[in-house]
Amino acid sequence: MPVYDPYKHHETGPSSPARRHFAISPSDDLDLPIVPKAVYCEAAGALAVQDETGAVLIYTLAQGQILPIHARRIRATGTTATVFGWV
Repeated sequence: MPVYDPYKHHETGPSSPARRHFAISPSDDLDLPIVPKAVYCEAAGALAVQDETGAVLIYTLAQGQILPIHARRIRATGTTATVFGWV
């Protein structure tokens, strides 16, 4: 039986729930395959986030914390947290 999705045709925005998720492998050289609407912290630690301008900031995240940022890259240098991207 097909799955009923009443939200299938709704437009998604920054405040709407994510429709997809993906594991993030930190890299100093590679951009993320998809720019997420937010990053979810699975395991607490530091997160080195690079934005679209190339600026890098390090956030300290608790387990379960959501960082609502459109990250271009999660850098390996400075990152100790385990995170997932929400799209």
